[in-house]
Amino acid sequence: MPKYVFVTGGVVSSVGKGVLAASLGMLLEARGLKVAMMKLDPYINVDPGTMNPYEHGEVFVTDDGAETDLDLGHYQRFTHANLSQRSNITTGRIYHSVIQKERRGEYLGKTVQVVPHITDEIKSHIRALTTGADSDADIAIVEIGGTVGDIEGLPFLEAIRQFKFDVKPNDCCYIHVTWVPYIDAAGELKTKPTQHSVRALRDIGIQPNVIVLRTGKHRLGPDEIRKVALFCDVYPKAIISAEDISPLYAIPIDLKKQDLDATVLKILHVTAAHSRLEQWEEMLRRMKAPSRHVRIAAVGKYTGHDDAYKSINEAFVHAGIANDCRVDYEWFDSEQFENGAKVAEALAPYDGVLIGPGFGGRGIEGKIETVRYAREARVPFLGVCLGMQIAVIELARNKLGLPKANSTEMAPDTPDPVISLLSEQRGVTDMGGTMRLGQYRCDLKPGTRAFAAYGEKTIHERHRHRYEFNNIYRERLEAEAGLVVSGTHNLGEHELVEIAELPDHPWFCASQFHPEFKSTPLAPQPLFRAFIKAALEHAASRI
Repeated sequence: MPKYVFVTGGVVSSVGKGVLAASLGMLLEARGLKVAMMKLDPYINVDPGTMNPYEHGEVFVTDDGAETDLDLGHYQRFTHANLSQRSNITTGRIYHSVIQKERRGEYLGKTVQVVPHITDEIKSHIRALTTGADSDADIAIVEIGGTVGDIEGLPFLEAIRQFKFDVKPNDCCYIHVTWVPYIDAAGELKTKPTQHSVRALRDIGIQPNVIVLRTGKHRLGPDEIRKVALFCDVYPKAIISAEDISPLYAIPIDLKKQDLDATVLKILHVTAAHSRLEQWEEMLRRMKAPSRHVRIAAVGKYTGHDDAYKSINEAFVHAGIANDCRVDYEWFDSEQFENGAKVAEALAPYDGVLIGPGFGGRGIEGKIETVRYAREARVPFLGVCLGMQIAVIELARNKLGLPKANSTEMAPDTPDPVISLLSEQRGVTDMGGTMRLGQYRCDLKPGTRAFAAYGEKTIHERHRHRYEFNNIYRERLEAEAGLVVSGTHNLGEHELVEIAELPDHPWFCASQFHPEFKSTPLAPQPLFRAFIKAALEHAASRI
């Protein structure tokens, strides 16, 4: 029978529960155990797919098309857990399911209540994580979003409180992550907020087995550990100090030194092999001591939120590891190039240019000018999703002489819709979960940059889009603009263009899919790896 680890947070939000959960999963896998990962989110949205990235950060997409919380990106980058629709559950999804059951009469006339009906539904989703036909996990790690004390999180906390009675003794472990502020005037860390947070958790009926204390730049001393252990009724060995560490991927090693994995396994009565961390430690060594560096200009529209392009940022880091270099990237809001800023002046110091994904017309003209700069200045270019569509629009305007070429998303009445709505999207009115989502096959053309990057003819990548390359313009773009379609997906009635590139350029490649969603530090994504390699070569040529 699988074991369960529940991760809660206190004092403040964004305390690092996701990275803690992912790091623990990585350490348990290093001991030969198989883990399953899950995030329970208290918001009423069915999923984060309809949220603006400024609200919630990026939307991470799984192979089976789930639009999920960005913490699932951490899970994938640190572990080999099979992430799917089961891996991210929200309040909206739980209530939607319960209401549908009530409408079908499945509750036999009972009054439907938070306890037991909502909590039972939550528990059933937690069990489904480890009971599916494709699951053989030894330990499930379940992160509860939000902060203890939030009204909306109470049903989830009540559900995991009950869960320990549904399984055998020692099958549950509760980890509580809190913030410990440092008061400059007093010159000391203050554990009182943690004490109050644990008290609130205990009032609900959950006694944490392990407490992880985020301490900023400071590390806990023995006095603080003894105080937290005494007032929170936790063994000192189960108090973990988690100060800010860079790089992010060094966090599991720090937690290992404090025996977090051993402590959790002891609580769960699990015997496991000794850790094998050599590959991870070698990756960290390369990451910490690169021999070169490269500068990348990334252009988008959600640049005011650090997590809006989280997976792209991490893919840059991974590609740097693969190329023995540090990638210094900077995000530019494309609107500035519509309001007087000169693209060539702003981007001249950079060795490569990326245009990221997005929706809507804001900043589009600035992105088109960015592509033109990268193409004409012969700077390595990578386009992702909307970035590919923008590249096609720029070529149609400036190489085919179609000044009004556009996407029907931004200009429904454009006379030259080089990007148009997918046929399967016609008639779709609901916003949530209706895009082309998840993993699809892509066949690569030998002799192309895409084929050289991947080294194989057939790949599978994840998608999140409604619009596609309009094949009516394909022949002209290939013949007159020099475009090469290097990756396609067969839709039956026609091919969907997945990758397009320009051979008469140092490195110019753009994908309709999101390559960043599959990148990990131990397996950098091939397109990002090739892009950074080309940027390094461009930097060397400029010197």
